[in-house]
Amino acid sequence: MSQEPPAVFIVDDDISVREALKNLLRSVGLRVETFGTAQEFLSSRRSDAPGCLILDVRLPGLSGLDLQRKLAEADIEIPIIFITAHGDIQMSVRAMKAGAVEFLTKPFRDQDLLDAVQQAIDRDRSARTQRAETAELRSRYESLSSREQEIMALVVRGLLNKQIASELGISEATVKLHRGQVMQKMRADSLADLIRVAGRLGIPVGR
Repeated sequence: MSQEPPAVFIVDDDISVREALKNLLRSVGLRVETFGTAQEFLSSRRSDAPGCLILDVRLPGLSGLDLQRKLAEADIEIPIIFITAHGDIQMSVRAMKAGAVEFLTKPFRDQDLLDAVQQAIDRDRSARTQRAETAELRSRYESLSSREQEIMALVVRGLLNKQIASELGISEATVKLHRGQVMQKMRADSLADLIRVAGRLGIPVGR
């Protein structure tokens, strides 16, 4: 996972707004990159660092809401703070429902923006940690043999060794052997641990 310092990306077609926001954010030690259009942002090579996107709603070409949708469709996860001089309730509801961190109407207080940026960066850090943990769990799961994956699925559904043996047509001793391998490879100390891991991986748990 990236150890780079947080970065804030600003997309606004008003250069004076971009410069003012850049100066404000740099004054608190943040790295800032600015763009005049959504297309510029999409075509740029950005650092893989925790951060957020400050996005004007009304832009030439793709609007801010269009960019939000395109990022979601491309599975690009970055917290968004919308800013606008022409907002309305319907627009703000749409943005927030789609996952925006904040919707600020110009002119807004500097502190309100800084608070929103900090919240967004914290959210991004947390999401990155969760994604890394899930990727690690997925890697462990993929190290299981197909038989071990079968047995794990039945264990987290609540079946006893005897029931699993009957279901798979193997001996109870074989089930115990595979179950031990599953626990070891998944680094689970208890059944509760294994059930928690299964839930993170989207494997059905419980009966």
